[in-house]
Amino acid sequence: MNRLTVNLDALKHNYCAVSDWVRAHGASLTVVTKALCGHKQLLQALEGFGVSSMGDSRLENLRTIRESAPSVESWYLLPPHASALRKLLPLCDVSLNSEVGTIREIDAECRRSGMIHQVVLMVELGDLREGVLPGKLLSTAARILQMQHIQLVGLGANLGCMTGAIPMSEELSQLAMYHELLELKYGVSIPYVSAGTSASLNLLQDGTLPKAINHFRVGEAILLGTDPVSGEAIPGLRTDTVSLEAEVVEMKEKRLVSLGEMGNTPFKTIEDDEEEAEPGQRGYRAIVTVGQVDTDIQGLIPLNPEHAIAGASSDVTVVNLGPDDDGVSVGETLTFRPTYSAFVRLMNNPYTAKAVVGHPVHAVV
Repeated sequence: MNRLTVNLDALKHNYCAVSDWVRAHGASLTVVTKALCGHKQLLQALEGFGVSSMGDSRLENLRTIRESAPSVESWYLLPPHASALRKLLPLCDVSLNSEVGTIREIDAECRRSGMIHQVVLMVELGDLREGVLPGKLLSTAARILQMQHIQLVGLGANLGCMTGAIPMSEELSQLAMYHELLELKYGVSIPYVSAGTSASLNLLQDGTLPKAINHFRVGEAILLGTDPVSGEAIPGLRTDTVSLEAEVVEMKEKRLVSLGEMGNTPFKTIEDDEEEAEPGQRGYRAIVTVGQVDTDIQGLIPLNPEHAIAGASSDVTVVNLGPDDDGVSVGETLTFRPTYSAFVRLMNNPYTAKAVVGHPVHAVV
C-alpha cells in the first residue's frame, strides 16, 4: 500500500517559526491550506496550533474550514466567480479581487443578504497573474470605495506564484507606496498590504522586507519548509513534514538503456543519468505503484540519495537503485519527499492513503 504521511510535530514547528517571524515584523498571517485539499484532521490540527486565519481557493475546502475550524477567519484566494457568489460569500470573510464588475456583483449580493464583505484589491507587480494595472489603481479603488456593502481592507500582490518572478524589496516598496497614496487621496484607512508569501520570507529574515508589508499568505513554507522559487529548504524550518512511502512490486537487475528506436510516450520523465548510460550497462531497478495519475513524479525526491527516478507511466514509477539491490525486496517500500506540486496532487488523490502522525494524533485516514 502507498501512504502519504504528515508529521504534525514538524508542521507545528514550521507554523510557530513562521508565525514568530511574521509577528516580529508587526504583521499578521493567513495560512494557505490549498494543498491540504480540505483534510479535516489537518485543518483541526492547525486550528489547535493557534492558527487564526486560513486561505483556500476551493469552495468545498472553505466549507470544510467553516465546519472543522469554525473559529478561524477564512480568505478566498482566487478571483471570485460571479456565478458562484451566493455560495461563496457565506463561506469566506475576505476575498482577493481584481475586477470591478465582480466586486459590484458582490456588493449587490451582500445588499440582498444584509452582509458586509471584505475585499483585498490585487495589483499587478510582475508575476502576470491577477491584478489591476498600476495606472488603473486609483480609479478602480475610487469605484470600490463608493460601494455600500464592500469594505476595502487591503492591497495585495502575487509574486513567485506563476512565472517565478522573485519578490524584490523594490516591487514591494512600490505596493506600499500605492497603499499610502490611496489612503492619502481618499482619506481612508486600508489595514492590509498583503504581499508576504513563502517566497518573500528570505526578505523578512534578512531585514530587507519593507515594513509596510503587514500581511502574509504562507502555504509551502509551513507545509513543507521550502522556498517555492528556489525549491531549497528555508533555514529554521523542517523539511520532514511530509513523506511518501511507495510499495515495491518488482525488483530486478535490468539494462539501463532501452533497445530499438525511441518514440514519444504520454508521460516522459527520464533521468539525465540514464540518457548517458552505455548500451548494455545494467543496474538494479525497483518498480513502485505510484504513477503520473497519482502525482507529479518529477516532484518526488528519493530519500536515499543513491536512488534516482528513471521514468514513470500512468500507474508505476521505475527507480534506479544502482549497481546492487541495496537490500530492497518486493513488498518493502521506498520513501520519497514530495515537492509542493507532488504533495498537492497526492493530497487530492483518493488512491493514496493519508496518515497523520505526531502530536497529538496518530491515524491513517
